[in-house]
Amino acid sequence: MIDVQRLRVLRAVAEHGSFSKAAAALHLTPSAVSQHVALLERSLGVEVVARSTRGVTLTEAGRIMVGAAESVAAELAHARQRVEQLGSGRTQLTVATFSTGGRHLLPGALARFTAACPRTLLHVREGEPETTLPLVRQGAVDLALAYHFDGPLPLGPGPNTGLTWTALLEDALHVVLPQAHPLATRESLDIAELAAEPWILGCLKTEAYLHRYAERAGFTPDVRGSTTDYFFARSLVAAGMGVSLIPSIALVPSVPGVRVVPVKAPAPTRYIGVATIGRHGERPHVAAFLRALREQAAQQDLSGPDGPARMPPDHTTGRAAGT
Repeated sequence: MIDVQRLRVLRAVAEHGSFSKAAAALHLTPSAVSQHVALLERSLGVEVVARSTRGVTLTEAGRIMVGAAESVAAELAHARQRVEQLGSGRTQLTVATFSTGGRHLLPGALARFTAACPRTLLHVREGEPETTLPLVRQGAVDLALAYHFDGPLPLGPGPNTGLTWTALLEDALHVVLPQAHPLATRESLDIAELAAEPWILGCLKTEAYLHRYAERAGFTPDVRGSTTDYFFARSLVAAGMGVSLIPSIALVPSVPGVRVVPVKAPAPTRYIGVATIGRHGERPHVAAFLRALREQAAQQDLSGPDGPARMPPDHTTGRAAGT
């Protein structure tokens, strides 16, 4: 039988990359961590970590066991919630969200859910996907409203065993230009037409994304400003500092002095969805909140305040995380 505590220790080693850092996180000694890992390896008959002077890395067997550890941790957390509910008579639901999703999708979904499940206690946590998706795997939150660009989900350390991704919206990025810009009256733009423009980032993550699209168009973007707030980025555009790429859902409220222009296909897109773990049938409050989010997304208006509307897609599609 595999010891759950040894799985917990291995998961910490995978997360922190060394026995000493894992020991500090678990309030154990490094020798105790090493012993737990060694005993796990002995019970399995294979090595789960490869040791070197630069730290430790997971073997293939180790990655499988970390995936199992994530699933066990989530199941235990959910079981603890159900036991607590027996005493209180009320279910609890913890939802994680990124900021723009929290502003534009979550309030309507919360209202729908509260009307349908008035006795469920709701908790909301804000964070970027690379922080909140591992929390879903660990059972610390029940679901995460998250996003990714054209690469895999930012799942953090360890495999994505058991994590399910339900697509909600395809959130196309638009070019935002100063109102007086010569290209501001265009119905659509090719990224290549903006090769000579200075750029303002509304999210630090979009820099790598912008560079990929710019490389395909044959230029290197001149980034003049970096922010973590799309509204601030549009304000800098209005001030004439440059142009920006902004997701449709972040174009509200409007900013005076700018013009929003769609990007010609294939347009850069941010994919918004929900990450969950486990079987929804055993957790009806999770299924109910997921349904509320899908209903809210289906009614989401992706019209830019200064540009043409973009019709949302069919929101019933789900896909496995990281594909």
